[in-house]
Amino acid sequence: MLHYIKGTLVEKSPVHAVIETASGIAYFLNISLGTFGKLGESQNVTMFTHFSINSNDFSVNLFGFAEEQERDLFRKLISVSGVGPNTARMVLSGLSTDEVRHMILTRDVAGFKRIKGIGEKTAERIIIDLHDKLSKGSDFIPEKVSVTHNTVRNEALAALTSLGLDRSKTEKILEKIMVMQPGIALEDVIKQVLKQL
Repeated sequence: MLHYIKGTLVEKSPVHAVIETASGIAYFLNISLGTFGKLGESQNVTMFTHFSINSNDFSVNLFGFAEEQERDLFRKLISVSGVGPNTARMVLSGLSTDEVRHMILTRDVAGFKRIKGIGEKTAERIIIDLHDKLSKGSDFIPEKVSVTHNTVRNEALAALTSLGLDRSKTEKILEKIMVMQPGIALEDVIKQVLKQL
C-alpha cells in the first residue's frame, strides 16, 4: 500500500496532479481543491495517497493529499455509508478541513446539504458517524490559500465540469461571481460555485 509519493510535480489542475518519481514512474493523482491550493508553484512535492478500487467496474483511482490531515478526513468521510471517494473529494473541494470538522461538531446538516451529491440523510449519517471520532481527534490546521491566474474562469469551469456538474448551470453562476468579484482567486470561485449549485 502506498503511503506517500515524493517526486517532481509535472502537471496540475484543480482536480488532478501528476508526480514523476526518481525512478521515472509518473503517478496520476485525483486531488481536492484544498490540495491544489497548497501545491502552489512547488516542483518537488510529497503527496499522501489513498488507493481506491470501484467495486462496480473494478476501476482503480489514486487520490493525493498535500497533508495527512486531509487524507485522514477523506478516509473518515468515505467510511460513512453512502459517501464515495468522489463525494468526499467534492466535500474537500468546497470546504476546508476546518470547516468540515466544524460542521460535523456543530451538527450542521444544512451546510452539508449545500454540497452536490449530499442529501439530508447522507448529511445526518456523516454527522452521526463522525461526530464522536472528530471530537476525540487532533486539531486541524486552518487552510488559507491564494492562487492568481488570468484564466481563472476557464480553469474553474474545467474543474467544475470534471467533477460532474452541469456545464450550463455552472457557467451562469460562474459568470455572476466573476462579474461581482473581479480578481477572485481560483479556489474561491470554485468553492462559491459549489455552494450555490
